[in-house]
Amino acid sequence: MENHNQYFEANKDLWNQRTAVHKDSAFYNLAGFKAGEQVLTPIELNEVGDVQGKKMLHLQCHFGMDSLNWARLGATVTGVDLSDKAIDEARQLNSEMGLNAKFICCNIYDLKDHLDEKFDIVFTSYGTIGWLPDLTHWAALISYYLKPGGIFYMADFHPVVWMFDDEFTRIQYSYENRELIVTENYGTYTDRKADIKGKEYSWNHSTSELLNALIKQGLQLQHYNEFMYSPYANFTNSIETSKGQWQIKGLEGKIPMLYSIRAVKQ
Repeated sequence: MENHNQYFEANKDLWNQRTAVHKDSAFYNLAGFKAGEQVLTPIELNEVGDVQGKKMLHLQCHFGMDSLNWARLGATVTGVDLSDKAIDEARQLNSEMGLNAKFICCNIYDLKDHLDEKFDIVFTSYGTIGWLPDLTHWAALISYYLKPGGIFYMADFHPVVWMFDDEFTRIQYSYENRELIVTENYGTYTDRKADIKGKEYSWNHSTSELLNALIKQGLQLQHYNEFMYSPYANFTNSIETSKGQWQIKGLEGKIPMLYSIRAVKQ
């Protein structure tokens, strides 16, 4: 991973900037969450199922709202994220809400230097693997941290979505992981005019690359589901086609917006 450190550091700086904006945004609705509202979407709530009494590892947890939601549902959660500002906020929220989650700040590729436990569930969602250049190492970590019979679950934006330019007017990037994608970033998905700027670095991953990485680590797929909508209005030119379901204007019903995976460790 050494040759990617400069990209990780640049992305960490951007996520630190984003955290300061995200935690106070209507998009994240932190006040509603503190008052008892769910921030997890019906997709992962239905597909993960009952977490009462389960140990969960949440990879790339941002500032911890989903982690804390799972904790509130009865899981013992450990959240991990690259952004120190996000982890500081997560720890503060955990304390304020009287929950028992634990949060670790590190690059997930370095997680073995910080954590040596086994889990019933490894969870990750929404805007995750695009920040990672290597899914082989990622999948190996998932397998390492799962108990035998443990569940890996992820829900994330479909790789087809990441082929488009920001305005969804044309195909700009390869479906496969052929290139380092460098973009000049301004604002954030919760506020396009926010005073956030800097280069960000990402990688596209095809469905076959993703599934094969998991399968080669001894994870048996229980499902791979695709959804024609996003539960969030986080993309430019999004329109709400049904309550809580967003698609791209002009592409409604034409491209998948989301997928979910559930797999069990043998």
